[in-house]
Amino acid sequence: MSRDARWKTLLELLVERGRLDVEEAAAELEVSAATIRRDFDQLAEQQMLVRTRGGAVVHGVSYELPLRYKTARHVSEKQRVAKAVADLIAPGEAVGLTGGTTTTEVARALAVRSDLASGTPALTVVTNALNIANELAVRPQFKIVVTGGVARPQSYELIGPLADGVLAQITIDVAVLGVVAFDLTHGAAAHDEAEAAINRLLCERAERVIVAADSSKLGQRAFARICAADAVDTLVTDTAADPETVRRFEEAGLRVVTV
Repeated sequence: MSRDARWKTLLELLVERGRLDVEEAAAELEVSAATIRRDFDQLAEQQMLVRTRGGAVVHGVSYELPLRYKTARHVSEKQRVAKAVADLIAPGEAVGLTGGTTTTEVARALAVRSDLASGTPALTVVTNALNIANELAVRPQFKIVVTGGVARPQSYELIGPLADGVLAQITIDVAVLGVVAFDLTHGAAAHDEAEAAINRLLCERAERVIVAADSSKLGQRAFARICAADAVDTLVTDTAADPETVRRFEEAGLRVVTV
């Protein structure tokens, strides 16, 4: 396992558990305890974690793992979800993509759709995510509209009044939301309130809203609300989703697609 892959796995485990011991991490990653100690020390220097005697803890009470450090956890689920979302988008539509790992996979799934290989344009993509714009800008079949704003390093998303100004002037056919949490009572949510505000405006400018979320996000709560559940038309998730949770979403009027 490379150092980058090891660091990503360590940080993801730390976010999930809140605390990691050196010996525990060494056993899970099948490396020496000395290697884990060096990793923890180097990550602490970057303020990605806090070293403790014999291990490490997350940096602060509420912690968001930066996008560049997120591992391929739930990767197969996210790719299935992304393909299903991409299949819901028709040629010629204007689609809004928020930032996140799942929406990045949606962009990649759109990029390889054969029926979108030509057109003038085949799709208009509006995004506040720099990484998504970067991946799609080289494809001439897509018209890419970037919102502007101040870059948020954790998610590569542009936020603030400059992004507000662009979104207030456009309308789109479908908004695809990547979320930290999606719950019937508390709605779709993100870690950051400024990011949530831009995502909310994207929803308001759309004819329909799709939440793309693997099953680990369902029934969860996060700090900043994007929109209420009844503002969402379709939820696309994976087959590991709790059947009772899926049933409640459907009873609330959402179309749920499991893949």
